[in-house]
Amino acid sequence: MNAFFALTKRNTKLFFKDKGMFFTSLITPMILLVLYATFLAKVYREAFTSALPEFMTIPDKLINGCVGGQLFSSLLAVSCITVAFCSNMIMVQDKVSGARADLTIAPVKRSSLALGYYCSTVLVTLIVCFAATAVCFIYIAAVGWYLSVCDVLLILLDVVLLVLFGTALSSIINFFLSSQGQISAVGTIVSAGYGFICGAYMPISSFGEGLQKVLSFLPGTYGTALVRNHALGGVFAEMGNQGFPAEVVEGIRDSIDCNLYFFDDPVSIGTMYAILAGSVAVLIGIYVLLNLTRRKAK
Repeated sequence: MNAFFALTKRNTKLFFKDKGMFFTSLITPMILLVLYATFLAKVYREAFTSALPEFMTIPDKLINGCVGGQLFSSLLAVSCITVAFCSNMIMVQDKVSGARADLTIAPVKRSSLALGYYCSTVLVTLIVCFAATAVCFIYIAAVGWYLSVCDVLLILLDVVLLVLFGTALSSIINFFLSSQGQISAVGTIVSAGYGFICGAYMPISSFGEGLQKVLSFLPGTYGTALVRNHALGGVFAEMGNQGFPAEVVEGIRDSIDCNLYFFDDPVSIGTMYAILAGSVAVLIGIYVLLNLTRRKAK
């Protein structure tokens, strides 16, 4: 146990010691927020207003709150995964530098070594993502705040689950990497592609029916939906208070992926949590199995 804590501390210090890696991880969510607010805000606003009947008029604050909630949820859904991949580079860098070989020679269990990488990545990613969440809360307060205390707590829970998921996924992929070039290639692919397949950049409801069914098998899709539901819960409640018809609110929820369907069957919030938590457990199990298999092979 002492070796596990020592390795976790060592990996965490190495990450923060590398100023380039740390500031890249920290600045990336901020850059995404600026880009989202600049380019995606107009797309989200048009999608929102197009779902409303022509005779309905709503306050700008409510529109801004809805658009801000979408941007907020999209940013967190992507950042929790991409930052985890960046934070987990220590695992690959140790292979490149030969530090991992030195650690395996020492009297340290491979399970402690593997969990040390995982837990340090979770810790670092949570620090960065919580900082990004705080900035997003400031942004939401500026454009239109409709979040309750319960919504804020649930969003923080969603961030934790997404970080656990992203760290487990990156641990499995990084397990097979052994060079700096491979790290850069994987980071580029994840940064460019993950936002599309999880529904962060464009709502899954805007895709073709076949692609929607394929994406419904991916856990990241439900992680995005969880954050989006909690970021927009107050907005939908305010719509109800202002007399919006229930069918209009449901139409908006469908159009921005707050409501997800698995082969036309609606997926509840509890089921989304179960899928995401179960995926974390499965991925961690695969990661542990890979390390045990590697040990036996050697």
